[in-house]
Amino acid sequence: MDPTDYLAIWQREETQPFAGWDFSYLAGRMLEDPLPWDYIAQASGLMDDAASVLDMDTGGGERLLDMQAHWPPRVVATEEYPPNLALATERLTPLGVEVRDVHITDIDPLPFADGEFALVLNRHSAFNAAEIARILTPGGSFLTQQVHGMWTYDLMAYFGAKPQWPTATPERYIPRLQAAGLEIAQAQEWQGKLRFTDVGAIVYYLKCVPWEVPNFTVATHQAALFALQERLDQTGDLSFFAGYYTIEARKPLR
Repeated sequence: MDPTDYLAIWQREETQPFAGWDFSYLAGRMLEDPLPWDYIAQASGLMDDAASVLDMDTGGGERLLDMQAHWPPRVVATEEYPPNLALATERLTPLGVEVRDVHITDIDPLPFADGEFALVLNRHSAFNAAEIARILTPGGSFLTQQVHGMWTYDLMAYFGAKPQWPTATPERYIPRLQAAGLEIAQAQEWQGKLRFTDVGAIVYYLKCVPWEVPNFTVATHQAALFALQERLDQTGDLSFFAGYYTIEARKPLR
């Protein structure tokens, strides 16, 4: 294929819409090795025994909606990114969910009362361990699934980029949760591969996760894209490092 044809394809991918945290556009083109756990099943089981739940950084509410059949009487969700906040509000508020605009970091306080939630869910978001412990009811649970800090470091290298949070690992967060007074009920870690079937899928992916390659555009990163295309032509492989970990922690009754 002529280079101009590849560029035209990649530029079309760059303009495709993306909303919430929905990668369905890449179905069959972006594939992850299977995880040994099921976050949705874990979270749903915990919700069945909870009177209230907080879902941190819910995105467009996609995963929370997947668990609607298990919602407890009170459901609260936070989101900060304006497009996702609007989408989550539109989707969740009519269903009785309280959607709050909250800035989530490892150090900032949370605008909730002591012991306000029986369950706190966190999928791929920052969290302040001390604040999680504070807002949990005695006996309450915290479940988080996190992306490993070295996620796709080998893809980023093509573009001269490096992971921004390389120390985001269980070894960093488990001690923080324990120091906050929480007991670790279970922790699992997994490493595998994230695979793409074509370079256009990588273009769309990088547009949707702008922190991986800051200021990425097809126009400014053509050399890296053509290097990836050459790799695909020669090896048939566009797979990169992927890693997740999950931690479930509980607040003692006393």
